[in-house]
Amino acid sequence: MCGITGFIASANESNAAEVLADMIKTLSHRGPDDNGGELFGYEDYVVALGQTRLAIIDLSGGGHQPMHYDRYSIVFNGEIYNYREIRRQLEQLGHSFVSQSDTEVILHAYAQWGKACVHEFIGMFAFVIFDREAGTLWCCRDRAGVKPFYYYYAEGLFMFASELKAFHAHPRFKKELDYNALSLYFHYGYIPAPYTIFRHTYKLEPGHSLLFSIAKQSWQIEAYWSVTEYYRKPKLDIGYEEAKQELNKLLASACNYRMVADVPVGVFLSGGYDSSSVAAILQKDSTDRLKTFTIGFPEGNNEAPQARAIAEYLGTDHSEFICMPEEAKDIIPMLPYFYDEPFADSSAIPTMLVSRIARQHVTVALSADAGDEVFAGYTSYASLSDKLNLLNAIPASLKMPARMAVRLLERCTPHRYAYLKHRLDGVAHSLNTDTFQQAADLFRLMNSLPESYSDRLFTRPMEAYPTPYLQKPTGFQEPLDIALAMDYQMYLPNDILTKVDRATMSVALEGREPLLDHRLVEFAAQLPVSFKYDGNTGKKILKDIVHQYIPETMMNRPKAGFSLPIYSWLRHDLSYLTEHYLSQSTLQASGVFQMDFVTEQVALFKANKLHYKPFIWKLLMFQMWFERWF
Repeated sequence: MCGITGFIASANESNAAEVLADMIKTLSHRGPDDNGGELFGYEDYVVALGQTRLAIIDLSGGGHQPMHYDRYSIVFNGEIYNYREIRRQLEQLGHSFVSQSDTEVILHAYAQWGKACVHEFIGMFAFVIFDREAGTLWCCRDRAGVKPFYYYYAEGLFMFASELKAFHAHPRFKKELDYNALSLYFHYGYIPAPYTIFRHTYKLEPGHSLLFSIAKQSWQIEAYWSVTEYYRKPKLDIGYEEAKQELNKLLASACNYRMVADVPVGVFLSGGYDSSSVAAILQKDSTDRLKTFTIGFPEGNNEAPQARAIAEYLGTDHSEFICMPEEAKDIIPMLPYFYDEPFADSSAIPTMLVSRIARQHVTVALSADAGDEVFAGYTSYASLSDKLNLLNAIPASLKMPARMAVRLLERCTPHRYAYLKHRLDGVAHSLNTDTFQQAADLFRLMNSLPESYSDRLFTRPMEAYPTPYLQKPTGFQEPLDIALAMDYQMYLPNDILTKVDRATMSVALEGREPLLDHRLVEFAAQLPVSFKYDGNTGKKILKDIVHQYIPETMMNRPKAGFSLPIYSWLRHDLSYLTEHYLSQSTLQASGVFQMDFVTEQVALFKANKLHYKPFIWKLLMFQMWFERWF
């Protein structure tokens, strides 16, 4: 696990070595064990490669980067869990190795198979391979987007980095807001790939690679993997019990691969089905006590007691911490720095706190994210299914009158009930489309900002950037598959995985995601939807597997998210944040908001009368980010 950065610029770039050193320094929290930077000078240009290292595999100097083999040089962030098998395969083809590092395996694999090497990798990764003869950089990001990769191009300067903050260290970085991306942020609480908060700056999408030609000053982006391909395939002809057995094997393989390390490894345990499945599988056949970590709250959704009970049943070495407003006060000012761009998932606070606790004991922590997206665990999927059933129960001849009635009801609903107006608009919009388009439209509207907000929020009109939420849903087998695929491409990488990566790396802790093993995801996508959501139970097949390890009576309770009582805190213990960052003078500084509307929403929140409360956290996080970076 590391941080990587670098740039390509003209040969007369002044102070290139110093600039590279400054860029590397911004990523030191990601890799405190080692760092390296090299310049490759040519007649017309200079190539700079830099890396900070958190030593996980091969703790010796053999893992130092940039690393070289033949005509290739690499900087790499992540882990290739099956590197030993690939190494043996390459040795049979005549390759020899000088280290025990998985980084060296990537280099040799690329020399042997070219871009096709990525299909051999089981892991999480973002890497750049510089072909010194061809004058190209091949940049590649893992299938799910566990590891981040940003790039920038303007006026002949190409840069890449694991985090946006590295670009700020380059004197030629143009720090210009992309207002259309800002609109996406207020819709979703994050800025989805390929966009970022800055112009000329992009995220490489998960499952994609980018080939930059230095001579041509241009790049080509290719998709090498997409989850939608598997959702569009015919469903597997398999019985439920057989599917459960196969999935159990895949889970065991995914979990065991993610224990590959030369440093201590632990597990984040919430007490829910996802993390319990990981802990149970790993503890089952182990004579050593698995280290598990959890965090709870004195109010709100507190899963600490359940996690403690699961840990006692499994026999893990368990640590827990209760998050109080005082700890949140310490974390919140750090969020704009570590998250680089506006990011509005408040569970980043407990994730950073539990990472701090875990780092005192281990260097690697397994996080069971993606269980809801892969196995249909969110209540939003059940809600979508119920809405589709209601819509399709309306006879075709009555859909137009029903649409007109819902539209009338939406128009009559006062603006202060923005979220209700938003949902009514979604229903009306979906009454004249087919079931698959209904699913796509409804799910997008369920996960976006109410239009009455977006229309009144900004001082200028915003262009609607395309995202997976706006795609035409062609070729899917079942309507619910559309929602699962959209969440996997949007919410999972841009919110959940971003949250975990920045939180863990803020304390140099490597986070690993066994439920994102692509073999498991591909298999689950081709299962009948009823194996995952049967009309009553979400995550059905995963739950039945967990019940083989842990009694159902211990697990069977209402679903609770990893959340905290942030809105209560903002009105009381943390009210000083709203007083400063949401004051009229501070809000005016960015020049992007319609002040009458925004100040009205802030006043409603302070009076505890605001119905769409997530808007306040989005606004606060933007304001704090803007003050930090501008």
